[in-house]
Amino acid sequence: MVDLLLKAALQFAGLAILLGTWRLLKGPDAPNRVVALDVLTLVTMPLLVGLAIMADRVIYLDVALVYAVLAFLGVLALARYYDRGI
Repeated sequence: MVDLLLKAALQFAGLAILLGTWRLLKGPDAPNRVVALDVLTLVTMPLLVGLAIMADRVIYLDVALVYAVLAFLGVLALARYYDRGI
């Protein structure tokens, strides 16, 4: 039962990545593209955690944590750039 739920959650995350990529490529303006990039990073983290569970590898959890921190800092940098034009 857990495997079925995990696979379903990973499929929904894959669908969210496809929709986020579409918004990233077709976004009407730059702020929409930044939000799409943030959505992609937020959806990728559960994929990494699901991969860690399925592969029974704890190191992928560390990768997901570092990826989350770097993605957060990247979105902050982009937001600052668009806010101040620096």
